[in-house]
Amino acid sequence: VQLQASGGGLVQPGDSLRLSCVGSGLSLSRQSVAWFRQASGKEREFVAGFFRTSSTANYGDSVKGRFDISRDNAKNTVWLQMNGLKVDDTAVYYCATGSRLIMTTRTWASAYDYWGQGTEVTVSS
Repeated sequence: VQLQASGGGLVQPGDSLRLSCVGSGLSLSRQSVAWFRQASGKEREFVAGFFRTSSTANYGDSVKGRFDISRDNAKNTVWLQMNGLKVDDTAVYYCATGSRLIMTTRTWASAYDYWGQGTEVTVSS
């Protein structure tokens, strides 16, 4: 099982980026999948995700209205569209997936079984 995350980069405040996470060895459409981020010196934070096969996305409070998660089942890929980026969005972004989550743990990093390698997003003027 592998998750390959990409799409990060250096952007200015207000810009947009789209991250992608491609899965191999498992079907992302059948499992819970999420994006987390970790800023320097901080704990890993839930950004957005789908619980199991639900088409309804959940978002962390700090990104609601700015970020949009989607998944393409045919391509076994999950996207994170990030708009209106802020300096505080600077972090390494990770995609993760798991099959054992329950509703109350869907925002817990510890509940996910597989992780991508991370892609760095830097927002700076």
